[in-house]
Amino acid sequence: MKRIAVFMLLVLLSFTCLAPAHAQRLTPEQNARQSRKAAKKQQKMLKKSAKQQRKAMKRSEKSSRKATKKANRDLQKRRGR
Repeated sequence: MKRIAVFMLLVLLSFTCLAPAHAQRLTPEQNARQSRKAAKKQQKMLKKSAKQQRKAMKRSEKSSRKATKKANRDLQKRRGR
């Protein structure tokens, strides 16, 4: 039984080693495609982070305006009394 298991393992290992080594190398076209894809992904991430930054700034400005408005309203109430 152990002989059969060892033989099967040997057969499996030999089949995996038969894969040609050049199949793992990238052709210039594949390399260029991957490069373009990576650049596009990078641009997308930069655009997304810039959008989040704009959104955060907008939120901050809105809360600042709201706080100023509230402070002015409170000041008017105090002066009016």
